[in-house]
Amino acid sequence: MCGIAGLFDMRSKPRESDPAAAARRMVDTLAHRGPDGGDAWGDPEAGVGLGHRRLAIIDLSPGGAQPMHSADGRYVISYNGEVYNFRELRAELAARGHTFRSSSDTEVMLAAFGEWGPEAAVDRFIGMFSFAVFDRQTRTLRLVRDRLGIKPLYWTLLNDVLLFGSELRALMAHPSFRKDVDPNAIASVLRYSYVPSPATVFRGVFKLPPGTILTVQPGHEPVVSTFWKLADVIARRRNDTIGRAEAVEGIDALLRDSVRRRMISDVPLGAFLSGGIDSSAVVAAMQASADRPVRTFTVGFEAAAYDEAKFAREVADRLGTEHTEVTIEPKRVLDLVADVPNWFDEPFADSSQLPTYLVSQVTRRHVTVALSGDGGDELFGGYPKYDWLTSIWRHAGRVPRPLRAALARLATKFPEPLVEKAAAALLDAGRAERAGEKARRLGLALSAATPDDAALALAAVGLAGPLPLRRATHELPLPLIPNLETSLPDLRLRMQAQDTVTYLPDDILTKVDRCSMAVALEARVPLLDHRLVEYVWSLPASLRHDDREPKHLLRQVLARYLPPSLIDRPKRGFSVPLAEWLRGPLRGWAEELLAPRRTSDDGIFDSDRIQELWKRHIAGVETNATGMWNILMVRAWAERWLH
Repeated sequence: MCGIAGLFDMRSKPRESDPAAAARRMVDTLAHRGPDGGDAWGDPEAGVGLGHRRLAIIDLSPGGAQPMHSADGRYVISYNGEVYNFRELRAELAARGHTFRSSSDTEVMLAAFGEWGPEAAVDRFIGMFSFAVFDRQTRTLRLVRDRLGIKPLYWTLLNDVLLFGSELRALMAHPSFRKDVDPNAIASVLRYSYVPSPATVFRGVFKLPPGTILTVQPGHEPVVSTFWKLADVIARRRNDTIGRAEAVEGIDALLRDSVRRRMISDVPLGAFLSGGIDSSAVVAAMQASADRPVRTFTVGFEAAAYDEAKFAREVADRLGTEHTEVTIEPKRVLDLVADVPNWFDEPFADSSQLPTYLVSQVTRRHVTVALSGDGGDELFGGYPKYDWLTSIWRHAGRVPRPLRAALARLATKFPEPLVEKAAAALLDAGRAERAGEKARRLGLALSAATPDDAALALAAVGLAGPLPLRRATHELPLPLIPNLETSLPDLRLRMQAQDTVTYLPDDILTKVDRCSMAVALEARVPLLDHRLVEYVWSLPASLRHDDREPKHLLRQVLARYLPPSLIDRPKRGFSVPLAEWLRGPLRGWAEELLAPRRTSDDGIFDSDRIQELWKRHIAGVETNATGMWNILMVRAWAERWLH
């Protein structure tokens, strides 16, 4: 795991006199991602510079350092990630006459490029990766991002000079970069808590989409080609003859293989363990493959309603892991808030960023690599909204839309404090958190014309209605799979598919990458092995979901390792008591950020409207904690990166 950055001057006569130095300046902003060393390479005549910051995981010797050249000198690579099947590829390449100087996966990748070509080689890689590889023979630069978007890669083209990097801050370090904020991107953060791909907060700057290759040559426009996409996986023929037992066996075998590959490391390794289905399945597979107790890590909270540490402890005890549990006082969490814009150089407002950073920080004190259960909800259907909307639309969809819209408007008129009190009486505090917001979103969803439009309404977790921005804007479109109803009649599965290409890479995986790399911890996600993803999507809908048991296929796999008492628990999110904190210990910090004298400086927000929203929140008239948090994260980002 590392940080990469660089540039490519595509003009016939490149003007960058020292591209290696320019790449080094860019990549040194990513030292937190790679504290074990850094270097840069450049070719002034070709106009290319590649920079690299190293977090040494495989082959800790100088032989694994980057940028790295292929044996014949044709290819040069700067690479972030892991290719987990590099040993098999190495053996195959050795049989074809290739020799190797190191034990790194990077050298295997370079040999694969020489043997099969970059595009064909990428198809063979099992792993998470974003990399830049320069072909010195054809003067071609390729930027590549893994299939599910686990590793990030940003790029922009400025006056025929391409800049790229693992994070936006690397591009900002180049003197040609201009911070031209896109108000539509800000609108998206207020609606969704993140900026949807391929856009970024800056005009003309892009995220490379998952599963794509950006090819750049002098005299040609940059071309983005796709080597893997979920839509193609979904469109393939289903295995309609498979039975439940065979499906569970197939998932278990692939999960164990995925986990085994991700346990390859030359540095200490462990796992995040929340006690939920996903992380428990990963840890169970790890322990089944290990010859000693696996290291597991949990962060607990003093507020019992938000504390999952006891569940993680029970799972750890049963599996026999070497478990580390740290209970965090509220003050410790609140002290982190001012640091959030240092982790995220683009506005990002999923509040679970706070506990994610904390568990990464605790874990890094003991190990350098941690496996996580991220991706399980999208793949196996774990989010409650999938069942809510499917069940509700089954009945509400029969009601004429005008009547539904009228009922929805009536439902949203209920005072949020009353909704919150009712939820608190029926549910525990963790599950009742922000019940008023959820009820409002559900009301908006029910007024939609189609169930897929309703699902989109549920995805808008932040502010509803007119946004408190100075310029009239609209949020950016989500990169949805088009015409999905044709190949996927099941609404629940369509929601999972759309979340896999939007929410998963742009929210969940972004959060995990930034929070783990902020403390130089490599996070690996075995549930997103593309072979497992493809297998699960090949199963018929009748096997993939069960109205009585969400995520039931993964639960049945886990039942091979744990008793029912440790599996059959309601899902709980990785959440924090946001509304309570904003009205309490975070109030002073929030009011200072939202003060009119400060909001007027960045030219983004309508200060009067912001004050109105804040007063309604403090008075308890309208909870809207997520919406306020989204505003605050944009404000904190602007203070850190625009001033």
